Amino acid sequence: MSQTQLRTRAHAAVDYEEQAKKLSLEPSTNGQDPDASGHAVEATFITPLDPVIETADGNRLPAIPIQEAHKINLLKNRSEGRPYHPVRPRGLTRFDRQNAGVGAVDRNELLKDDQESESSRLDEAIPVLHTHPLFPPLPLYGPPSLLRDLQCIFFRTTSAFLSTAFLAVVVLGAIFTSVPHLFKYIWLWLTFRDPAKQRPFYEEEQSRAAIRREKEKEWSSRKRKRTAPTNDETRECPNLPRNEYEPLEGGPDKLVCDIRYYARRVGLDAEQFKVQTEDGFILTLWHIYNPKEYKPKADSGREPDSPVVFSKCQENLQPHVPKQYRDGDRRYPVLLMHGLLQSAGAYCSNDDDSLAFFLCKSGYDVWLGNNRCGFVPEHSLLQYHDPRMWAWNMRQMGVMDLPALMSRVLEETGFEKLGLVCHSQGTTQTFVALAKEQRPDLGDKISVFCALAPAVYAGPLIGKMYFKFMRVISPAMFRIFFGIHAFIPLMMAMHRALPGKLYGAMGYRVFSFLFDWTDTRWDRGLRNRLFQFSPVYVSAESMRWWLGRECFARQKCILATREDWQTEDVEDEEREESRERAEARSSDRGKTAWYDEHVPPIALWVAGCDELVDGRRLLRRFERGREPHVKVVHSKVIEEYEHLDVIWALDSIEQVGKEVRQVLWQTMPEDARRICRRVSGVDDAVEEREQHSDDQLQ
Repeated sequence: MSQTQLRTRAHAAVDYEEQAKKLSLEPSTNGQDPDASGHAVEATFITPLDPVIETADGNRLPAIPIQEAHKINLLKNRSEGRPYHPVRPRGLTRFDRQNAGVGAVDRNELLKDDQESESSRLDEAIPVLHTHPLFPPLPLYGPPSLLRDLQCIFFRTTSAFLSTAFLAVVVLGAIFTSVPHLFKYIWLWLTFRDPAKQRPFYEEEQSRAAIRREKEKEWSSRKRKRTAPTNDETRECPNLPRNEYEPLEGGPDKLVCDIRYYARRVGLDAEQFKVQTEDGFILTLWHIYNPKEYKPKADSGREPDSPVVFSKCQENLQPHVPKQYRDGDRRYPVLLMHGLLQSAGAYCSNDDDSLAFFLCKSGYDVWLGNNRCGFVPEHSLLQYHDPRMWAWNMRQMGVMDLPALMSRVLEETGFEKLGLVCHSQGTTQTFVALAKEQRPDLGDKISVFCALAPAVYAGPLIGKMYFKFMRVISPAMFRIFFGIHAFIPLMMAMHRALPGKLYGAMGYRVFSFLFDWTDTRWDRGLRNRLFQFSPVYVSAESMRWWLGRECFARQKCILATREDWQTEDVEDEEREESRERAEARSSDRGKTAWYDEHVPPIALWVAGCDELVDGRRLLRRFERGREPHVKVVHSKVIEEYEHLDVIWALDSIEQVGKEVRQVLWQTMPEDARRICRRVSGVDDAVEEREQHSDDQLQ
């Protein structure tokens, strides 16, 4: 080795150490142990556009800008005398910013930089970053320092006052808009009319309220006698439904934020798992089960596992769940993902009409995923006050949270695929993750993707005044208003402090005002319970992605700029004029497709009165052949439904739940069907008709 090469490696080693200090957990000192906890070692690319930091103790730090990741890897390799070969975005044969989709890096540029002489400047060897306007780079927060701490204090102080003022305006607006409804309510009572009778499900609500009262009496009687109900007690409650699931909890509704409590009220139970993402966040995963046939896993087995997902080393291990079921009687796994500002409890709030409980009692193995932070923010290294804990948006939720949850479910159940059911934001992170420039291979592990109220295109609600305010202010001003940590954390403080009834009533009014939905089709007797599981902690960066001037609120789409999808609409309208010409050019449409051959079958349930998102536009995209690899196995527009009605309406099981159950069954892999129990309520005739229709199309 020449003296020049030795000097080059020595200089690279010094620069590498400086870069490692910049990306480590804590500020470094000259005598710091290089193997100390949180010391940055190198960048790991989860996708070619999503690097995270590997630390010396085997932990991970969250996503960093691509330039910084390439820089530490380049310096590390040069200091060790090895070449550096950057990864290439999947699905790209040449660099084309317009057609590349969600942010792409030109491999030729990176290789050219790597091939420069060893005497070239390092800053010239760092690749140029190309970002899609929908996914601007996240801010880089280095280890704690006096300057950074002062900046954090500044943002915390300004956001504490300004975001609280913003929330106060929203609450006042909700109260003001409720005044006409209050006067109408009073007038109906003064004229001897019951306001509730005007509700479309009045009789059903009364019937369910009576059943709940009978159940409360029965539970009180059982509690006094400390015995199971006798036949005489059962005859005293003729309105109670007869089923095999004996409640494990009962009495008056406690209005608690506890999935297990509500599962036990309907004769089921739940166990909680902790899951680690590839960037070190700790997620909560709930498993719903029948206590008469399944024994929960030991606490030690439900702790966070490795940040590596879909690990091959787990293939020879026998998971806990299959141990308790024989082949032929196993349950097929289904993962449910929640919407914005919500949690997994949104699927567990309607007693037996909760989608999670309905699918479990039908015969599926139901798992409920929560995104990062949730009710209790957790990370393997970071603490709540660290701004790096909150440097994430929709991209990280799709690319890292969803794979981590899927991996743990498949690891625990021993299946190769699962069914995925998502609502609102859950559909967003899935559509983002499955894009061919992200993690398209996730589609190989999903038997069907059921999208409820799919949030891909924005609805007219995005034009409301308070949303416009967030879109008008600059990114810097957004951070001054809402900080660089959690988004309006006062909401969580109110959630903990206020009584359940008061919080539920206020939560409904505020969210109804913000998102323009009503409880018309819900069971009003359970409305306060519905809001016990929201809101949750989300990052200010993620809300900026949704509502800021750069991303979704401006482009009105999650995977295309506004100009792109408007151009596509014009092209589609022109092509519809000549069907032959449209068929001749169908291959041209596929060039701008978001998905490749890995995309799983998709089923969609669109709320016809949804002002928040535009599901019809997504349906049109699929129908017009813009996504040649997408197979839509089911689609339905429920004209009278609003955004949350797909999971909370009194008739949501009839309109949505039973169809989800059927779609999950008919798309289940054959090898899984041979070892799984038959799901109750499915219709083989429907499946045969669907298969016959597919054969005819082919």
